[in-house]
Amino acid sequence: MVGAAAVGGPALLAACESTGSGGDTLTSARDAKTIKIGIANEAPYGFADSSGNTTGEAPEVARAVFKALGIDNVQASVVPFDQLIPALNAKQFDVVAAGMNITPTRCKAALFSDPDYSALTALLVPKGNPQGITNLQDAAAKKVKIAVLSAAVEKGYATGAGVAESDIETLDNQNNMLRAVTAGRVYAAALTDISLKYLAKQNPDAAVEVTPGFTPTENGQPVVSAGGFVFRQSDGSLRDAFNQQLKTLHTNGQWLQIVAPFGFDQSNVPKADLTTDKLCAA
Repeated sequence: MVGAAAVGGPALLAACESTGSGGDTLTSARDAKTIKIGIANEAPYGFADSSGNTTGEAPEVARAVFKALGIDNVQASVVPFDQLIPALNAKQFDVVAAGMNITPTRCKAALFSDPDYSALTALLVPKGNPQGITNLQDAAAKKVKIAVLSAAVEKGYATGAGVAESDIETLDNQNNMLRAVTAGRVYAAALTDISLKYLAKQNPDAAVEVTPGFTPTENGQPVVSAGGFVFRQSDGSLRDAFNQQLKTLHTNGQWLQIVAPFGFDQSNVPKADLTTDKLCAA
């Protein structure tokens, strides 16, 4: 997937210098009416559809925010999930729009927006869930193998719940997770309930189901999963302007209209007391 296109265009942008490479990113983007985002091709957060158009919850929210900031052209690069922040800091693009979870480790490497959404964790399991597993503690107790995405938070959730490292298979995309479950290579795949429900919906013939969502724990404490947009540490003015418009979308109901096609609903609107500062310090 190479070539340049606006979000919604027929192709995706190959790696190149970001809009803000010559100075203040917000000013440069407004002058050019163009900004560059990075996605990981993970549905429904940010992905290329069957026509090659960039879409998903995060790119569509970003497009609405940037339009309000006077930036009409949003271009996208697809990067492996574990390379999103390094590529951002290397100025291959200006913003990560991939539904990335806000974690203390990531906060040390980049700036996060206010929480864009919150979500529960779930498991993709064989149809009928013959092992009766409903959370990661069950997986640990029954010593079943599970799949997680590379560099995603679910591996930490799994080990924290007592799943042995030898029972965790790390895969590079959701389709491979689905294949691992259907082939019996693993019993379950762990991801947000939003992602897994979307994956199951897109593969109706697959003999799988999604468990009810649950809140994972680490060190015996519940872990709130919330995602946001990511900026370079030098781009505080861009992050602050983005936050202002994101808050407007959350409060005026437009956010729900934008994200509903991707499986998000009112339950995914972050609670008022859920802040990036708290998530970064967790």
